[in-house]
Amino acid sequence: MAMTDPLGDMLTRIRNGQQARKDSILSPASKLRARVLDVLQREGYIRGYSEEELAGKAGLRIELKYFEGQPAIQHLARVSKPGRRVYSGSQELPRIRNGLGITIVSTPRGVLSDAEARESNVGGEVLAEVF
Repeated sequence: MAMTDPLGDMLTRIRNGQQARKDSILSPASKLRARVLDVLQREGYIRGYSEEELAGKAGLRIELKYFEGQPAIQHLARVSKPGRRVYSGSQELPRIRNGLGITIVSTPRGVLSDAEARESNVGGEVLAEVF
């Protein structure tokens, strides 16, 4: 059966991996997933990721990050889903925990954090929220 929300699947794998205290997890690769991981790495929520062969197809090995035994990501949720897309202008982008968290946004300039999108004055589809 076809997967309807590949990005949601990757976010769930990250949540499950951190709950199980894994050092790294595997996820199928796509350009969107890699761009979201770029944002998470830039903002310091994961240690990094690398492309890897996964059952004969491209995959991503995501290295999870912990701080004093606790996961660096306390909350990771998909906002815009296949059944209900959520879009926002640059000035209306939601602030997570008064700026302590980030919103990941897909814009015409690529996948950006909410701060980068506000700085570039572009809006787009709100993909996920992280803190």
